[in-house]
Amino acid sequence: MLTYRCNEEVAVITEVVNEEDVEFRIRLLQEEPYLGRLKEIRRYFEDNDVYTDALFYIYKNHEYGAIVRKAYYTDFVLALMKHGLFRSVEWKD
Repeated sequence: MLTYRCNEEVAVITEVVNEEDVEFRIRLLQEEPYLGRLKEIRRYFEDNDVYTDALFYIYKNHEYGAIVRKAYYTDFVLALMKHGLFRSVEWKD
């Protein structure tokens, strides 16, 4: 099982696990430079060859959403870590 710790100074991130996917809700507390980094994550998933790996959408007030297929959950979590939205990611038994 993959666990993570959010960078609380940067964002509030929640997830809801559904049958075939995981829905992330991301509220940015610091827009710069993290909005640009979130856009990089979106661009990465949109530009690859798999069209259904992640679907991104925008809410009001610096809130963003992503629906991620379970097969791409780890890739998405690691992308959030790489771009500073998570402080740590760890495998748990």
